[in-house]
Amino acid sequence: MELKEKLISSFLAFENHVDIDSPIHDVRSEAIKIFETEGFPSKKEEAWKYTSLNSVLKHDYSVFPKHEKNIEYNDVKKYFIHEIDSYKIVFIDGKYSSHLSQTTHEGIDVCLMSAALNKPKYQLVIENYFNKIATKDSLSSLNTAFSQEGAYIHIPKNKLVEKPIQIIHFSTGNEAALLQQPRNLIVVNENSHVQIIERHQSLTDNPVLTNSVTEIFANKRAIVDYYKIQNDNENASLIDSTFINQKQESHCSVHTFTFGGKLTRNNLNFYQNGERIDSTLKGVTIIGKKQHVDHNTLVHHIEPNCESHQDYKGIYDDSSTGVFNGKVLVNKEAQKTNAFQANNNILISDKASINTKPQLEIFADDVKCSHGCTIGQLDESALFYMQSRGIPKKEAKALLMYAFSNNVLSSVKIPEIKQRITKIIANKLGVNMGFDL
Repeated sequence: MELKEKLISSFLAFENHVDIDSPIHDVRSEAIKIFETEGFPSKKEEAWKYTSLNSVLKHDYSVFPKHEKNIEYNDVKKYFIHEIDSYKIVFIDGKYSSHLSQTTHEGIDVCLMSAALNKPKYQLVIENYFNKIATKDSLSSLNTAFSQEGAYIHIPKNKLVEKPIQIIHFSTGNEAALLQQPRNLIVVNENSHVQIIERHQSLTDNPVLTNSVTEIFANKRAIVDYYKIQNDNENASLIDSTFINQKQESHCSVHTFTFGGKLTRNNLNFYQNGERIDSTLKGVTIIGKKQHVDHNTLVHHIEPNCESHQDYKGIYDDSSTGVFNGKVLVNKEAQKTNAFQANNNILISDKASINTKPQLEIFADDVKCSHGCTIGQLDESALFYMQSRGIPKKEAKALLMYAFSNNVLSSVKIPEIKQRITKIIANKLGVNMGFDL
C-alpha cells in the first residue's frame, strides 16, 4: 500500500480514538479531504521544482507507534541547551514525556496541544487561532488532519517569559520507520516576550519522517525569538512549515541552523498585519554527502511602515544540494516598506549544487527593497594569505567559512545558543573543539 492510501485509511482509525466533539473535528475532516485530493507534492509543482520526496516516501512508515520506549535524561542531555534553565516540552516517538519535560501554568501556559484541545478553558484560544494562518497545501493539511499532539504556548499580556522554552522531539528507533506529525500553537499577547528553541532529533539509524506545522501569533508589541536547530541523523527527514502572523509594532525573528538530516524542507511564512512591524529570517546551512536542504520563505508586507530582513548562508560539500526560494510580497497599501533579502552560498565540491530564486513582487511605489544572491567558492587569495602566515590549509578554509556564516550568528540573542552553534559549525568544518553533536 502506498503511503498516501495508508494515511487516508489510518485517518478513519485516528478519528475513532479522538473526541468527535472536539472544536477542531470539522477542521480535521476538511483537511484530510484536501490531502486526499492533492496527495504529496511533486517536482511538477513550481514550489517543489528542485525537491523530490520520492526517496523519502518509499518507506513503510508507522503512523501510530505501537510501543512506548522511555529514555533517560543523561542519554539525551547533550541535545538540550542544558547550560541554561528553561521550560521543556519533550516528546518521544510523538508522545509526551513527562519526566523529561518541565511545563507550567503559573501566569503562562506552556503545555500540550492534546490538553488544550480537550479542556474547555482553552477552547476560545483554539477557536480563535488554530489553523487560522496555516496554508491549505497538501502537507500542512495532512498535519492538520492528524493534529493531536505538540506544544501549546499561550503568553498573556505584559509577560516577559524569564526562561526560554525548549521543544524537543526524539525518535528512538522503536519502529522500523516512523512518521511524526507534531502540531505547535504559540500565541503571544500584547507587550509580551518569549524565546523558543526547537529541535527534532533521531536517536536511531531507522528512517524517520517528520511533517511539522507551527502557527505563531505575535500580537501588538509582542517580541518572539525562535531558534531551530536541525542537526539530525542521515536517515531522518524533516518538512517544517512555520506560519507567523504579526500585529502592530511586533518583532519576530526566526534563526534556522541546518546541519544534518537526509532531506530538510523549511517553509517559513510571515504575514505582517499592522504597521511598524519587524520580521527577521536568518539561516546557516552546512551540509555534505548527499544531503538536501530546501528553504522556502515568504514575507507578505500588507500594511505600511514595516521592515523585513532575510539573510541565508549556505556551505555545500560532496554531492549535497541546496535550494533557496525566497519571496517578498509588498501590497499596494504597504508604502514605506523596507525589505532586504540575501542568499549567499559557497560550493566546496564540484559535485555540490544550489538552486536559488530570490523574488520581489512590489505593488507599492514608495519602498526600499533589495534582493541578491551569490554562488561561489572560497577566495583563493585570502586562503593563500592565511597559509603564508602559517595557518594550515584545512584550518584556513574553516576560518574563512566560519567568517562567512558569522554575521548570522551575531544576531542570536541567547549566548548559550550562539556558543553551541559555533561549536557545531566548527565540527562541521573539520576544526576539532572537543564538542560533538
